[in-house]
Amino acid sequence: MSGRKVAVIGAGAAGMMAAIFAARRGDAVTVFEKNAKIGRKLYITGKGRCNVTNNCDEKTVIANTPTNGRFLYSALHRFAPVDTIRFFEENGLPLKTERGQRVFPVSDKAADVVDTLWRTAKQAGVRITFQEVRDILLENGAVKGVKTAEGERFFDKVIIACGGCSYPLTGSTGDGYRFAQKAGHTIVPLQPSLVPLETMEPIAAEMVQLLLKNAALTVLDTQQNDKKIYTDFGELQFMSYGVAGAMVLSASAHMREMAARRYRLLIDLKPALSEEKLEARLLREINARHREPAASLVRSLLPSGMVETFLHQTGLPPDQNCSELTRPQRKQLLCLLKAFPLTVKGFRPIAEAIVTSGGVSVKEIDPKTMASKLVEGLYFAGEVIDVDAYTGGFNLQCAFSTGVLAGES
Repeated sequence: MSGRKVAVIGAGAAGMMAAIFAARRGDAVTVFEKNAKIGRKLYITGKGRCNVTNNCDEKTVIANTPTNGRFLYSALHRFAPVDTIRFFEENGLPLKTERGQRVFPVSDKAADVVDTLWRTAKQAGVRITFQEVRDILLENGAVKGVKTAEGERFFDKVIIACGGCSYPLTGSTGDGYRFAQKAGHTIVPLQPSLVPLETMEPIAAEMVQLLLKNAALTVLDTQQNDKKIYTDFGELQFMSYGVAGAMVLSASAHMREMAARRYRLLIDLKPALSEEKLEARLLREINARHREPAASLVRSLLPSGMVETFLHQTGLPPDQNCSELTRPQRKQLLCLLKAFPLTVKGFRPIAEAIVTSGGVSVKEIDPKTMASKLVEGLYFAGEVIDVDAYTGGFNLQCAFSTGVLAGES
């Protein structure tokens, strides 16, 4: 029983874990949350279902964390995905594993994850106060407490876990970076990750809100001779600015040093069929519709919201009969069905990103404790650190692991 006074700034995934595990060691823990409730961002993760972790080993988490994954070795060794699963189930929340080893509450309700964290924190003796921390107090190279609207509060240790800059309506407005900078820490430039993409071509706007549920996506890097950097299968949605959807969010995390026209997207509209099988189907459809216009052929293959745009891209006259299609025209149809191209203009704003890439430099944080190397008694956890991962529960696992390590340290 240490009896130290610990302040945790932020009641999100990392902050609540830090508070719970610090309190379990006997610390007197106060969590400061500027929102009216805890875990605001957790409510919207996984489309409201909350993908709490990925049912995998520590090495897989690191492999799926492109930004400073190796920094997480100690945190994951202390609190791995299996520990996350055990934590929630032991505290009354049954979990299930779905496609891609993604782990969700059996109830499919993110609110149940938040309720579990709240209940467990209260049982551990954590005090949660809904006040905004406006500053941290420093003296002689050590942290001394926090400052709120009600005045100064003194603590032995302070854990900064107030998130990044993504989804600012949930309270992630970059406060942690300001506190870290005051303490002398370097902030690696921020950029969005797991974010929709803007495209150069106006055709996306022509198909706005059209959802492709079973498409395949390939991303090519033109600066590396069209090297394939990402491929996946799933949902993709056309927006007025470009494309969104689960696949697109995942793809964005692989795009480093974004520049207009650097990345090209190829959408396979018929991923279940090889080129040979698709060509055979095309010929069958053409024979069956030989007296009908080409538009009828395309309509038999694609959603109605895409037909006009697709036909325009092929250059085919919509009233040309199927029987008049030449071999080069059929080849053009086949190519576009298997590789419909879009050029990436850039990321959508960071406010629309799921996570923030960049943050407090890991060079200035002890990976074995999450303690600041510059200021005594100061710790970091979660998205405020320059660590970000792909979709699939990996980012929340990073938050939980760093939170636990910071709290116990």
